[in-house]
Amino acid sequence: MVGAGVMGRGVTIALRQAGFSVILVDRTEEILEGVQRTIAQDARLYTLLSPKTAITGDEVLAGTRLHTDLDAVAKADLVIENATERFTVKRPIYQRLGELVAPGTPIGVNTSAIPITRLGGLTGRPEDVIGTHFMNPVPLKPTVEVIRGRRTSEETIGRMREFVDALGKKSVLVNDSPGFVTNRVMMLTVNEAVFLLHEGVGTAEDIDRLFVECFGHTMGPLETADLIGLDTVLLSIEVLHDEFKDSKYRPCPLLTSMVDAGLHGRKSGRGFFDYEGRGK
Repeated sequence: MVGAGVMGRGVTIALRQAGFSVILVDRTEEILEGVQRTIAQDARLYTLLSPKTAITGDEVLAGTRLHTDLDAVAKADLVIENATERFTVKRPIYQRLGELVAPGTPIGVNTSAIPITRLGGLTGRPEDVIGTHFMNPVPLKPTVEVIRGRRTSEETIGRMREFVDALGKKSVLVNDSPGFVTNRVMMLTVNEAVFLLHEGVGTAEDIDRLFVECFGHTMGPLETADLIGLDTVLLSIEVLHDEFKDSKYRPCPLLTSMVDAGLHGRKSGRGFFDYEGRGK
């Protein structure tokens, strides 16, 4: 596991629930010290929401080795990358993974919008690279979007789908495109909901209430954005805008200003809704 942010922690918990041993890598010891606290909090929350997949923070950490050196994944059977949604951050990771892990080892890309084919090309072995788009919160979501890069091999596809099955989840295979299926649609929805709030068409509560009560969504687009992290949402929309050169993906100014202000959603305590004092 490369990257110990919200998604990296969620995938780690899902892996430990399924009995896998995990090597979790991030940049600094400070980040990894924080992970030990937040994984325990996350595990408690997921246990409350889904008792059948109960696991404690201690059980997660007992089977997880924490490292700051990417070399630690050299002998892994499978790699999943969860670094921040910036190509400049991901590029050196993929260049190094291509040198580190054994040929034939699947490299799963858990990205929101960056094309899999582009990242695969950085490794020198694009046949091993495959999109593995987990949804947040990972332990509670039953399905994974698996993305075939232009040069992803059938063997890699088969191994990744077997892995997803071993996690107790289903997989849907799609072809490569910026944002794939899920985020190409969802990020537009979230961005348009932010524009509605920005223009004063409705309050955050009422916008989300309409999606929950009229369409049967578990949560509305603004609460969903808070869960994902508004910084990640903005980066994803920016990737779509850059890739398609289409003005429909122009980020809402309100979203940009909230990210600039550090209002990133649940993980910061405030986003479109206030989470201070009632857990994140």
